Amino acid sequence: MVLKLYASPKSTCSRRVAAVLHEKQVPFELIPIDRTAGENRSEEYLKKNPFGQVPCIDDDGFILYESRAIGRYIATKYANQGTKLIPTGLEEVALFEQAASNELCNFDPHAGPLYFETAWKPEIGLTPNKEVVEEKIKRLSAKLEVYDAILGKQKYLAGDEFTLADLYHLPIGLGVFQGGVNIINDRANVARWWKDISSRPAWLAVEKEITSTA
Repeated sequence: MVLKLYASPKSTCSRRVAAVLHEKQVPFELIPIDRTAGENRSEEYLKKNPFGQVPCIDDDGFILYESRAIGRYIATKYANQGTKLIPTGLEEVALFEQAASNELCNFDPHAGPLYFETAWKPEIGLTPNKEVVEEKIKRLSAKLEVYDAILGKQKYLAGDEFTLADLYHLPIGLGVFQGGVNIINDRANVARWWKDISSRPAWLAVEKEITSTA
């Protein structure tokens, strides 16, 4: 059976999973979930994701939600095809997990709210909270200083190979740019890394919207 991706075609977390599927060359059928119509709160969908969030997948009857967990599952199941997104070797895996934790704990908590305030709120007719924007720019800038130092020593966040840890930054990182905040390009090593990962064909295929590949 073809893998089914239940997703909102333009959502950040949905595009994170779709990018992984493209990197791993896994055909999938997109099942669009209209959150504005409340489809994510339907009884049928809540059986798949009890939190009512997108995305989730149905892989021949195996149901999984949470975009980062789905990414790891796909990268592991299809390890021998497409781009290798999780390294092998004890130390290499440890460094990968460290980089993945940095995305979750040091990047997303600041870039996510920044995207929400500067890009998402204006789109739905709300006024950004300037204090939140200023605080998140300050905090994210401090984190990116550390990123710049790391990327001054290696090509990607977990070493010299592209991994899920890099890919996971893409949707929210793009959202920061969409909100008119350019701090990712303010540091040479971070800018070089961002240009590299955001130019990958798998990301360009889903950057604006997801479509089925099966």
